[in-house]
Amino acid sequence: MGHKNKKSLTRQVQECFESKLRIGHSKHKEKHDGVSDQYIYSYGTLKSYMKEANYFVKYCREKYKCKTIEQCRPYVAEWIDSRRHLSAYTLKLDLSALAKLYGVKATDFGVETPARVMSNITRSRGVKKRDRHFSEKRNADLVYFCRCTGLRRSELAALRGDMLAVDDRGRLCINVTVGSKGGRPRLAPVIGDVERITKLMHAAGCGKVFPKVPSGADIHSYRADYATAIYNQYARPIDKIPYDRINKGTGRRYQSEVYVCRGENKGKRLDKRAASHALGHNRICVVGEHYIR
Repeated sequence: MGHKNKKSLTRQVQECFESKLRIGHSKHKEKHDGVSDQYIYSYGTLKSYMKEANYFVKYCREKYKCKTIEQCRPYVAEWIDSRRHLSAYTLKLDLSALAKLYGVKATDFGVETPARVMSNITRSRGVKKRDRHFSEKRNADLVYFCRCTGLRRSELAALRGDMLAVDDRGRLCINVTVGSKGGRPRLAPVIGDVERITKLMHAAGCGKVFPKVPSGADIHSYRADYATAIYNQYARPIDKIPYDRINKGTGRRYQSEVYVCRGENKGKRLDKRAASHALGHNRICVVGEHYIR
């Protein structure tokens, strides 16, 4: 035990999270089995959780001289309260990281955080300082490509010219196999000027289409443009979607393929089939409440 305690808090955090890493396993299946809360399924999540947890243990070490992560645990609520000036999204991430660190649910800490609402999102909202160093005119091909494919930054960075494909509906798509969220492959339909996108891909051959993706490029905003465009292109009129299910409690029919938004978009109804798969999100709530404008 004495030798174990000689490890730095940072090292203890790293070993704890790495022991929960399950790359290559199906999160969907293990969620169905009720064990997914115990594990981490992507390196991106691992990196984010380690960053937030290290902020916490550093706070505990400096203020309370803690030497183990267990000694830090009583100060979770205090730590979250000290960060109330940050966004609700950051606080939720803090709690999720610490819950994973200690193998519990976020609610077990007895800490309440503000609701996450779209109006409080600052990413890709308004002009940021770094935007001044990025010219959409000089990077017209990149910007147009993003708005026609909806790829994430990590997906763009890994994109090669030989990753074109055609889906079962005959649509030209980007075959996303590298850099995707959770490692899930998908076919992202190309919209807009298909010939222009094809030329960019073919010009790269087997090499990268965009060897460098500028840090100032607002990729998230372009994804939102794509989500809105592809939704409007494929969405069915809500009143034309059939009432195909019956609520067992009320006996009333309802539309299983219609998503009803919550929060500040409460009551807005969306066609579930229109955009979620193309963006690489299994949850329509993410697309409907964070992308479609």
